[in-house]
Amino acid sequence: MSENLRSQAITQGVQRSPNRAMLRATGFQDEDFSKAIVGVANAYSTITPCNMGLNDLANRAQEGIRKAGGMPQIFGTITVSDGISMGTEGMKYSLVSREVIADSIETACNGESMDGVLTIGGCDKNMPGSMIAIARMNIPAIFVYGGTIKPGSYRECDLTVVSSFEAVGAFKAGKMDEDELMAIERRACPGAGSCGGMYTANTMSSAFEAMGMSLPYSSTMAAEDAEKADSAEKSGHVLVEAIRKQLLPRQIITRKSIENAISVIMAVGGSTNAVLHFLAIAHAAGVEFNLDDFESIRARVPVLCDLKPSGRYVATDLHRAGGVPLVMKMLLDKGLLHGDCITITGQTIAEVLKDVPSEPSPDQDVIRPWDKPMYAQGHLAILKGNLATEGAVAKITGVKLPKITGPARVFESEEECLDAILANKIKPGDVLIIRYEGPKGGPGMREMLAPTSAIIGAGLGDSVGLITDGRFSGGTYGMVVGHVAPEAAVGGNIALVEEGDSITIDAPARLLQVNLSEEELARRRANWQPKPPRYTKGILAKYAKLVSSSSLGAVTDLDLF
Repeated sequence: MSENLRSQAITQGVQRSPNRAMLRATGFQDEDFSKAIVGVANAYSTITPCNMGLNDLANRAQEGIRKAGGMPQIFGTITVSDGISMGTEGMKYSLVSREVIADSIETACNGESMDGVLTIGGCDKNMPGSMIAIARMNIPAIFVYGGTIKPGSYRECDLTVVSSFEAVGAFKAGKMDEDELMAIERRACPGAGSCGGMYTANTMSSAFEAMGMSLPYSSTMAAEDAEKADSAEKSGHVLVEAIRKQLLPRQIITRKSIENAISVIMAVGGSTNAVLHFLAIAHAAGVEFNLDDFESIRARVPVLCDLKPSGRYVATDLHRAGGVPLVMKMLLDKGLLHGDCITITGQTIAEVLKDVPSEPSPDQDVIRPWDKPMYAQGHLAILKGNLATEGAVAKITGVKLPKITGPARVFESEEECLDAILANKIKPGDVLIIRYEGPKGGPGMREMLAPTSAIIGAGLGDSVGLITDGRFSGGTYGMVVGHVAPEAAVGGNIALVEEGDSITIDAPARLLQVNLSEEELARRRANWQPKPPRYTKGILAKYAKLVSSSSLGAVTDLDLF
């Protein structure tokens, strides 16, 4: 089979002489025009530690592609640093960047008739953005994670960037002085790599490994370790072989492999954002998958790993303890993974895991034995009720009281809520409502790490609830519910809540409701008016016009025609 099935459109025939002339300027020789042209989508950026090491990985991936007989072509894509934009207007661009990344990779690969693509990403939206493009295009592809950051340290405790967010709340609550706050700030992020707990970046990298789109063990490697660059080079080799075999993403990204990915997310205690992103990835791959499927998987998969934000350890600890393959082997042995799913290596999941131990070492406690899990069931619960008729997502690990009924404290934006928390205006038993922060209303569905971390820092994590039509960072934990759909901007019942209304969050019953009669809700709805758009030009306006409900993945290409 020809290796340049797609790129021969720009390299073969006398009529393509001008095209070849352009390629010769980039280094092509006569013998190279019959080789596969392999894109390397590089999200390198110095704007965030998550992405500042990606150039080195792109260069090593190029080496692997060349050695395997392909012609690598690097092109750039963007990133938004969630940690840096958090709590600001800039965070509205974070989820939007997922679509920009997907669209830019699709544009470059199809515009230049590439035969395959290796994508390299670091910060949170790089992973789903890459995978949406990969699933959409269905050309041979592999994902290379930029790697996790190593933990900082202060007073013999591991630090991540979330430590700094929580320190702000502790400082404002008078539980920490300014010197300690600054000491944590200076030590939280010691070098290159994505945020170190089982936050969104490490969650998605782990899930892609479980799905078969990344190499074994690659999802928990530290960005600055030599094995990370070695893995990038090996990924280039593997991709060229996949091009030769025409092993396509939609042969790998199936309903069964997505179930594998979600099972691993539950077992490692991953981010709520994975729900949103896998709904979008499934949509791009043409796979039927919905919110209720997450709940079905949660009911049968325990949380096996003691990882931050609610646990003690970081991703590098998981790597040393056996990484994602060990977690997968434990699940496989219990019949909770589909071992027949194919991976990018050409092997099945069962074949990849054949020599992996079935039990964690007793010398560590990052990965718990099967009979002593952190939690007997998964931690990402799908709640429904009159506040979320389409559904909402709660992360229930680390929560001492999974039920709360209390008075609503209503805020029309994240900033209003944060100001109230830092001014000590929130009391135990309150249920905070942050609305008009959904996909359309924000627009962009901001993450609420600043207010949730401030709640934790103020010592209110076990006594205060928070509900939003926005999102939560992977670093969030506590009695919090996000992705409320329908959102306030389209007239969801969250828009009708008034200060002091009785609100119930009941995670065991998977219930989210405002305790009002249908008659009262109908009366309020009759008086409700949508807010005018916050943006009328530019990317946020376009996004708000196109974006779907969060219950469908907040995709921008749903029912376009």
